[in-house]
Amino acid sequence: MSKGNTIAVAAASGQLGAAIVQATIDIVGAENVVGLARTLAKAASLGVEVRPGDYAKRDPLTKSLEGVDTLLLVSGMDTPDKRIDLHRNVIEAAKAAGVSKIVYTSIQGAEAGTSFSPIVQSNRQTEQDIRNSGLQWVIGRNGIYIEPDVEYIESYKQRGEIANCAGDAKCGYTSRPELAYAYARMLTEPKHDGHTYDLHGTSITQQQLADYLNLAFGTHLTYRSMSVAKYREERIAELGEFLGTIIAGIYEGIRGGAADSESHFAQAAGRPHQNWEAYFSQLARDNH
Repeated sequence: MSKGNTIAVAAASGQLGAAIVQATIDIVGAENVVGLARTLAKAASLGVEVRPGDYAKRDPLTKSLEGVDTLLLVSGMDTPDKRIDLHRNVIEAAKAAGVSKIVYTSIQGAEAGTSFSPIVQSNRQTEQDIRNSGLQWVIGRNGIYIEPDVEYIESYKQRGEIANCAGDAKCGYTSRPELAYAYARMLTEPKHDGHTYDLHGTSITQQQLADYLNLAFGTHLTYRSMSVAKYREERIAELGEFLGTIIAGIYEGIRGGAADSESHFAQAAGRPHQNWEAYFSQLARDNH
């Protein structure tokens, strides 16, 4: 990288944003990384300069992006129509500030036919907006995070099972540290410009996930397949209408094969994705 290239990471106080900040520091040094956060105090421990980064406030964003060469845009959390507009704010602020490249963390998933599809479509619209921005761009489509299943282990233990509507379809999971490693390279290596990458590890079934969790935690979980309607009802009861409907839609997408695409992780990261045996073996060691 040439000297003076500053990289800004949006949503730097979030788990993915914070991980990408650290992975990028490893390549270019803390002095060349800026964190953008809605609440500055939440990003204070990152060890980089932190600037205001509220997607809804274009003028402060433009100011925060002055002197920035490359921007990592993390997908915002909101209803689909609002997200499109929030992301457009960031793209316009980047253009006004003279940013030359945007890297976007998008998602995989069914583009039609599930209750998660409107969110996938809103991401596809942002991808299009970025491609049409006149800036250099790289788009990553993240697989499904493995961490929530690991963090859910106590609930799984109580139930003795994993139960959802994915059936025996495969899902391309990933982890935040692996994504961070890939995005740091997409931010700093020009060879990725103009590429769209599906980012995940080896695709596995829910039964395989149960087997891996058993390996890591000494549990005896089984997998039980449910109907989409029944699973949606259960999720809504536990998580409320908005989140419950989205989660059910994600698993409905898995069931339909939308989470089992070819991974481009090795092209993006310059090395293969960590394999699940290694990931869960490490968890097993951490638990003993």
